[in-house]
Amino acid sequence: MLTVYPQTKTYFSHWSDLSIGSGPVKAHGKKVMGGVADAVASIDDLTGGLQAKSELHAFKLRVDPANFKTLSHCINVVIANMFPKDFTPEAHVSFDKFLACVSLALSDKYR
Repeated sequence: MLTVYPQTKTYFSHWSDLSIGSGPVKAHGKKVMGGVADAVASIDDLTGGLQAKSELHAFKLRVDPANFKTLSHCINVVIANMFPKDFTPEAHVSFDKFLACVSLALSDKYR
């Protein structure tokens, strides 16, 4: 995401290394995918389950909520490249819909 959408680098200017595979980038990737796992665990109430993350991104980090959609697209591309046989059109549509719901839940505190 930092390479394809360089405008997102502004949120990470405090990192010493923004290159692919760097320690901070890998650590944040784990954190993001941990958030996706949290969303799966709270799939019946995404807004409630992701409330703390929504508040963090809205009030403390001040992340533009449009970046959630951008990140969702990047996650879809990576999953499609890593698991091409398993990522069928049906799986793609389902996962894309799920990530759209996650993005909406994360944007809740911006309203």
